[in-house]
Amino acid sequence: MTDIFNTEIISGALAFVYYYPLLMSYVWMVAALRFYTKWERGETLSFEQQPDLPEHPPVSIIVPCHNEGPNIKETIAALAQQDYPDFEIIAVNDGSTDNTAELLGELCHEYPQLRVVHLAKNRGKATALRMGALASPNEYLICIDGDALLNANAAAWMMKHFLSGPRVGAVTGNPRVRTRSTLLGKIQVGEFSSIVGLIKRAQRVYGRIFTISGVIAGFRKSALQDVDYWSVDAITEDIDISWKLQLNGWDIRFEPNALCWILMPETLKGLWAQRLRWAQGGMEVFTKNLSKIWHWRHRRMWLLSFEYLISVLWTYTIVGLLTVGFISLWLSNEQTMTTRSILPSGTSLALGLTCLLQFAISFLIDSRYEKGLGRYYYWMIWYPLAFWLINVLTTAFGVPKAIFTKRGKPATWTSPDRGIQS
Repeated sequence: MTDIFNTEIISGALAFVYYYPLLMSYVWMVAALRFYTKWERGETLSFEQQPDLPEHPPVSIIVPCHNEGPNIKETIAALAQQDYPDFEIIAVNDGSTDNTAELLGELCHEYPQLRVVHLAKNRGKATALRMGALASPNEYLICIDGDALLNANAAAWMMKHFLSGPRVGAVTGNPRVRTRSTLLGKIQVGEFSSIVGLIKRAQRVYGRIFTISGVIAGFRKSALQDVDYWSVDAITEDIDISWKLQLNGWDIRFEPNALCWILMPETLKGLWAQRLRWAQGGMEVFTKNLSKIWHWRHRRMWLLSFEYLISVLWTYTIVGLLTVGFISLWLSNEQTMTTRSILPSGTSLALGLTCLLQFAISFLIDSRYEKGLGRYYYWMIWYPLAFWLINVLTTAFGVPKAIFTKRGKPATWTSPDRGIQS
């Protein structure tokens, strides 16, 4: 039995740990290139230009705010520059304890498009978004974070999808990282292109998207009403609303021209807190919808669900291999297990080259939206070491946390690490 465990099980686990990311990298690259050739390559307009729209329905831009004093002026100023003929801004102050309320009051005098909703207590981003949506008289909503900078033409590019398809319930934008002072910041610039952007393109080809970008997304209000808006107890309201919409037959599109410049953590502590929340939120949404997924009418969610389950299994396989390896070293018994690399011998180079190929393809695709991405290519050699380890550990901790945490209470928020701003 020991020999079988040492040879067959360990070898199989090692092969899975290696071949899963290798296979998925090529799946994502091929599907993303399909998205590019179908929807991006032939586009003659850039994000700096307006798409040709048959009409311009009024749009409400909703900004949930909690302790956004250092950033809210810049965010509202950028929103006021939207090149769209009919829009308003609704800022929802969610029980801020800093000077956010006072600043929003001052900004109302400066920008006539701005309205402010004040919530007495911190009720969470989902509640703030819901209140903003209910306060809006318009059918189309664009939701951004209180520390983000929306490109002037983003609203028009999102409206292009809503006007072209009556079943389009949401449009996710293209977030670009603007905190780049540390190694973690530089790596995340590449991550949002080679991982986040590439996967969204690929999933759009699949037909279903795991999650919109919570920092920048547009919604059809009637679709939100159909699914009873955002779930106030969801720790990741963006993943939750994505699944609710798609399970109710609404389509989600990805619009790379809808650019939004965002702040991201640049410390290990901040990055850990963010990725742990993402991991916990993903499993919460999956378990919540587990009974619905397997119905035939939701078959377009099957590939997405299978991919997610395999990624979780991959995480725990790595944890198991590392645990067995440490135990074997601790026992120092050569008959128990021979120390081996976590990857099959001679194959780690192929995986590394595949990662570099993925980064190169994504940077080439995204070069039309951001110049100078090539200078971050070198920093991506650290991505597998730094971020795979962080993502594995946060998933390992986040999944049981999601399963055993009681639901029902509002998911309130705290101010995150927003990096080192220049």
